[in-house]
Amino acid sequence: MGIRLEWLVILLIIVTIGTTTMVKLINTEKGLETKNKELEFHKTIFIEVDTNKMQSKSFVQVGIRQEGVLRLEHIKYSTDNIILLVADKAIYQQNILFLEGNIQLDEIQGYRYSTEHAKYNQKSEILTIPSAFIALKGKNIIRGSSLHYDTVKKEMNATNVDAIIYTTEK
Repeated sequence: MGIRLEWLVILLIIVTIGTTTMVKLINTEKGLETKNKELEFHKTIFIEVDTNKMQSKSFVQVGIRQEGVLRLEHIKYSTDNIILLVADKAIYQQNILFLEGNIQLDEIQGYRYSTEHAKYNQKSEILTIPSAFIALKGKNIIRGSSLHYDTVKKEMNATNVDAIIYTTEK
């Protein structure tokens, strides 16, 4: 008395259906959360222009817009006054970039600002750093606990400043 081939096939089909309905697939990809996303883009260049010239240029590795908030990863941003503004993560809301992680600003006068948290207002072109920062230009070193930098007027206001400045002799 042997098992008929039909019964063996039916048994395998039942086991296969039972196994596949009980297995839960999980998305293990790490990064930005993607629930209810309105827009997603990867490795994208944005160029903002008006009728006269280019206003700004930015490169973003990953961007996701959720519930009206645009979250960006690995952003590189430049304007006429900023050679390069780089950050690991950013949130863009109402013409303000809220920057987080490994932030560096290279500006036209040659200073390089480094910090972990900052806010850049595109309309007023003001960079606000509410945490500790370092500004370097050649051998000049400026450290402080907060910074307000106007990229148009080239004016910097800082608190708790500790600086080494080299001047030319006259």
